[in-house]
Amino acid sequence: MPRRHLHMTGAADTPLRAALRNLRTSLALPADFPPEVLAEAAQVAKSLVLTGHEDATDLPFFTIDPPTSTDLDQAMHLERRPHGFRVHYAIADVAAFVRPGGALDAEAHRRVTTLYFPDGKVPLHPTVLSEDAASLLPGQSRPALLWRIDLDTEGRAVATDVRRALVRSRAKLDYAHVQRQIDAGTAEEPLALLRDIGRLREEQEVARGGISLDVPEQEIVQRDGAYGLEYRAPLPADGWNAQISLLTGTAAAHLMAETGTGILRTLPVAPDGAVARLRRSAEALHIDWPHHVPYAQVVRSLDPKRTSDAAFLQECTTLLRGAGYTVFGHGELPTPAVHAAVADLYTHCTAPLRRLVDRYAAELCLAAVADREPPEWVMAALPGLPKEMAEGTRRANTVERECVDLVEAALLSDQVGEVFDAYVVDVQDQEPTIGTVHIEHPAVVARIDGGTTKLPLGERLRVRLTQADPGAAKVLFAPA
Repeated sequence: MPRRHLHMTGAADTPLRAALRNLRTSLALPADFPPEVLAEAAQVAKSLVLTGHEDATDLPFFTIDPPTSTDLDQAMHLERRPHGFRVHYAIADVAAFVRPGGALDAEAHRRVTTLYFPDGKVPLHPTVLSEDAASLLPGQSRPALLWRIDLDTEGRAVATDVRRALVRSRAKLDYAHVQRQIDAGTAEEPLALLRDIGRLREEQEVARGGISLDVPEQEIVQRDGAYGLEYRAPLPADGWNAQISLLTGTAAAHLMAETGTGILRTLPVAPDGAVARLRRSAEALHIDWPHHVPYAQVVRSLDPKRTSDAAFLQECTTLLRGAGYTVFGHGELPTPAVHAAVADLYTHCTAPLRRLVDRYAAELCLAAVADREPPEWVMAALPGLPKEMAEGTRRANTVERECVDLVEAALLSDQVGEVFDAYVVDVQDQEPTIGTVHIEHPAVVARIDGGTTKLPLGERLRVRLTQADPGAAKVLFAPA
């Protein structure tokens, strides 16, 4: 699901780095790993003994991640078959390294997720594992959960299998490189098939009523020695890659549903009031949304490179609020069981280096395929996972929100009093003088206080920056 990402493309200046360090301290986030956790991680990384992993190192896997990433959870190999396609999707086998009840396990339950900052991260696992021994780095044999999902010619999943295997990635690719190769027609078939399978899965998403939001990301960029904020519209390759992960998440959820025990990522259908409010925003932003046209169809027609469309896509994320984790057992699916945006059963299982719940979902799926009971340590932890994940997700959201506010304030601190062109993308129902503006240059989404003036939802508005202090106050605008 979309998040308001923020990335640095170069080293930030010292004041911004200092402000980010202070933010880590003020949020009381986990700092260095305790000595006993580091010792356990170093020992298992050095002397890991694998049992029950088949040899799949002959498959030429590749990874697709941001260029600087080293915590690589997923690798894939795609092939065409007489009646469709086969997706091999390798997921890092974190459970091979983490002993249930050990120091590593306890620390992972304390951290829950990796926390991302513009200038670094607070990892879920020690880097000797997450960025080395357990990461699917190219040229290295690594333990993995190897998913094999067969698709028919229209992209529908017709068979699913998952088992432990030893895999070896051949190449670490990034999204821009993948897009260039596919567009130029120079990609070898396993990579070129990412477009074919991705598009088919997107068509399947449309057919079942699901939706993926191509929300532009904010990036900190350096131009002529100065730092600024710009938007980066997702590439088609971003979406095709995401479809492979979604395919695996839905396959995993159905495996668990068939056995009657599992944990799902659920999202209720948005209430009518939220949809009606979004319709008002669409009208104000001059987004064509006829009453007979479903919301998902409107979203798919948008171009994230257009300012008004990008602003509306940001507002669309409000319909994704309320997502959570739901445990079920005894063959009884929860209500709701479906993730409304995916429009299918869905679970998180493809990012175990960065998210606690994925390690447990993987073990449940392995047990389902082998027709055996899940491990005792999985069943013991399962009831408490939704609460743990909710707290971890809340903390991650806070970090993301505070990072965006801080970076925007830091990069605009010397422009207080200047005037910008903006779109009013949100207005509070009870206080129509308070809202949110979307500014294209620089790439900022921030609060506006109209004073005694009602804000014109969806209209262009000249706004003046009234405050931007990374040490004390968030960015605030007022009508110019």
